[in-house]
Amino acid sequence: MAEINILVIEDSKTLRKEIIQILQSHAVASHYHEAGDGLEGLKILLAIKIDLVLCDVEMPLLDGFRFLAMVHSREGLRDIPILLLTGKDDISSKVRGLEEGASDYITKPFDASELVARAKLHLKLKRLQDELRRANEILLEISHTDHLTGLYNRRYMMDILEREFLRTARTGSSLSFLIIDLDYFKEINDRYGHQEGDAVLGRAAAVFREQLRSYDIPVRFGGDEFVAVLPEAALSDAQAVAERIRKSLSDIVFSESLEKLKLTASLGFAVYPWKGVETMEDLIREADNALYRGKAKGRNCVNGPLDPA
Repeated sequence: MAEINILVIEDSKTLRKEIIQILQSHAVASHYHEAGDGLEGLKILLAIKIDLVLCDVEMPLLDGFRFLAMVHSREGLRDIPILLLTGKDDISSKVRGLEEGASDYITKPFDASELVARAKLHLKLKRLQDELRRANEILLEISHTDHLTGLYNRRYMMDILEREFLRTARTGSSLSFLIIDLDYFKEINDRYGHQEGDAVLGRAAAVFREQLRSYDIPVRFGGDEFVAVLPEAALSDAQAVAERIRKSLSDIVFSESLEKLKLTASLGFAVYPWKGVETMEDLIREADNALYRGKAKGRNCVNGPLDPA
């Protein structure tokens, strides 16, 4: 079972202890933390992953409403359920708290069983929300990823490339686009079979990824073709990265049925800004043209953009 942390913020030490003892007696959480005012509570929230907060409304230094406002001003804390504790039973205070982000209200003096039930309910809701968020993150990751190689897919690359192109145009920096084509890959599939061909693609993709910088975007473009979006990469940077990838791919040593295979690749790249490159489509086209010039030279080489006239 995952650890659960509850934070109790209450200026009465006696009441804090009582709340914690009630929750402990029903094994609601793994760990309990306490604070005497909202400011102290906020410091704990920033230091520890808290799953549920029970917070008094009337406190010195930072009351419950101001505490709510500060928590909801921080993106990483907004999803933590906060149950307000109040001695006031007026509707206006409750409405205000709920409108400002409180998950629930508990009126003092409270019933122990109600306190436990509400705490468990909101912990369960948070767990379900966390699971849903994680499931959505996984689905998003899957939608961006090529299942065979684990690299990003073409659709995701087009979104990233568009953003990077616009950012580069705005900042005046450099952007490079690299295309990698495994030489004679059809012959590999014909000779060894598609299952072994997939194994070659997976190995090549892993080596390709290893040679990129942490902020470069490695992509399986389709078939035996890979691409990389290289932010902040001028001509010399792209040339160095491409040559490093070419050499690393040719250095792969395969085993068993593929032990006689010598893999090589042809690489073409383009740079922005560059003459004739006005859009991201121009950038892709120029990299593709560079790739085919390299293939015409005999493959297993790196080819860049033509010198601007």
